[in-house]
Amino acid sequence: MIQPRRISSTHVAFSLLSIALLQGTAVETPPVRPPRPAPLVSPEILQEGEVTFRIKAEHAKEVKVVGQFGPPRPLVKSEQGVWSVSIPEVPKGIHEYHFVVDGLSVLDSQNPSIKPQRSPSSSILHVPSQPSAPWDWQDIPHGVLHQHEYHSKVLGQIRRVFVYTPPGTRSTTPLPVLYLSHGFGDNEASWSAHGKAHWIMDDLIAKQKAVPMIVVMPDAHALPPRAGTFESYAPDNSAAFCQDLLDEIIPLVEGAYPVLRDPASRAFAGLSMGGHHALTVALQHHQTFAWIGAFSAAPVNARALEEPAARAEAVNKHLRLLWIACGKADFLRQHNAYFVEQLTSKGIQHEFVESQGDHSWPVWRQYLVDFAPRLFQTR
Repeated sequence: MIQPRRISSTHVAFSLLSIALLQGTAVETPPVRPPRPAPLVSPEILQEGEVTFRIKAEHAKEVKVVGQFGPPRPLVKSEQGVWSVSIPEVPKGIHEYHFVVDGLSVLDSQNPSIKPQRSPSSSILHVPSQPSAPWDWQDIPHGVLHQHEYHSKVLGQIRRVFVYTPPGTRSTTPLPVLYLSHGFGDNEASWSAHGKAHWIMDDLIAKQKAVPMIVVMPDAHALPPRAGTFESYAPDNSAAFCQDLLDEIIPLVEGAYPVLRDPASRAFAGLSMGGHHALTVALQHHQTFAWIGAFSAAPVNARALEEPAARAEAVNKHLRLLWIACGKADFLRQHNAYFVEQLTSKGIQHEFVESQGDHSWPVWRQYLVDFAPRLFQTR
């Protein structure tokens, strides 16, 4: 049997070209595409901590970069319409920043690292430390970050939660759980993407500073923000959040992961609005959580202390740790100090830590580093 001859596409093209030439037909050559310009790199981390920022804005009249690494810096425009500035000796750490282009705040379009927020407004610059800080990537065993979507019957909506499981543990080994809440402007991804909670826990566990634990990072906005003061929103939001936490999130976690289910194996911590949640949990749900951390908390109203104060003995019996921390330059410092005074006057046991720093993520990462090793330790 004679096999059919295979004809390549090159052979066909050559034959067609030959026919065209024989017939005197003009053959159009394809246009030569100009080479692609080199992509902008921003931010570019150079030697000795120098960082260069770039943005293309051909028609802009003024551009500056604003970030946590220092005062605003103006950028200089090139003939190609690219604005740039190099900043020497940028401090090590994770910094938020954005550009201001003719008065308009914009993200760095060349940087895929964006701080998770309800309304994203900041790009992220991560300058690793030497030696590595707990929130830097390190060559150590790493846990796994899981994402769950669930339907909250309590709230009547689809919600999302992130769960960190530590490295080096058997799938059948029951573990304690830390529930970790974000602040008002952030969302459920903030503690991992920007706070680096999973890398911090990897570091603490590798150094045997903290016991292996599961960390659950839920959406702290049970109710959408609304017009009015935070004080008018916070109690309703915290009440709805606590109900979702108790009725939906804890059952989800305890059904999907091997966890210890007694109160002594549950902790709750949060920052700012999440700190408000933490204090609410401490006062109203201490029979469910034995370990509480309030970082730069938006404090609960003093009236909320009246009922727990009447049963201070029970609160003290259930809570193994009520840890409240705030920076000396934080705008909520006086509120926290006043709330701590009220706890003292009511006989509710607690620890109060005043640190350096303001109301920002560099402070809260360090608080997690300090707080997590205290958890699930025997008295």
